[in-house]
Amino acid sequence: MTVRLDAVRWTVAGQTLVDGVTLDVAPGSTLGLVGPNGSGKSSLLRLVCRLRRVASGVITLGGTDLATLSRPAIARRVALVEQQAGTDAPMTVRQVVALGRTPHLGALAPWTSADTVAVEAALDLVGLRERRDQSWHTLSGGERQRAQIARALAQDPRELLLDEPTNHLDILHQLEILSLVRRLPATVMVALHDLNLAAMFCDTLVVLQGGRVVAAGPPEVVLTEALIWSVFAVRARVDRSAHHGRPHVQYVVEG
Repeated sequence: MTVRLDAVRWTVAGQTLVDGVTLDVAPGSTLGLVGPNGSGKSSLLRLVCRLRRVASGVITLGGTDLATLSRPAIARRVALVEQQAGTDAPMTVRQVVALGRTPHLGALAPWTSADTVAVEAALDLVGLRERRDQSWHTLSGGERQRAQIARALAQDPRELLLDEPTNHLDILHQLEILSLVRRLPATVMVALHDLNLAAMFCDTLVVLQGGRVVAAGPPEVVLTEALIWSVFAVRARVDRSAHHGRPHVQYVVEG
């Protein structure tokens, strides 16, 4: 397994936000984290890239204990795309994406042609090559999110973590972003609110509630009417989509 969490716990001011989470992420797969607000999705992603330290339990990357890796080593391997990221500095799209090369640079490792190739390749992957000299601040919300994904890809990560990458985007950009993520050459963990998007684009779903895993498996196994009611307190009907063959959730409004 490329990412493994074993009985991971994290607490803040005496409150447990991640409570005994155990899960595996298969190499090259897309794992979706779903659950209500405050269920621990964002906290879990931050633990995996060690922006937070576990209170107990072990996280391993490729069999190596995360706690034994230096921050530069983690940054060269794991990239995080947060819900909203920006800059007040007057930067071009290419300059924003080039920030992803920072973990690979240093006093004895200045910018090289390989770094330029990595940035250009990332811009190509997200479809922003023609915008690379454009000001970051002139981009639409969807374009900015694609640029942030390109920045993460420029890190050349083996694991890509995304926290609500479709938040505040219109339907077209939601589909574009997740279609892009699905095609990426990396192991992906993505936190999502929309159950239908999670079902469409994820190989495996992990449902969190109160910091604990309450269900995990393929979307067609996990997304049941009973689970949606139990976890989200919403009545729903779950059918198989005639278009993509995966579960499709229709919410039932009562009264």
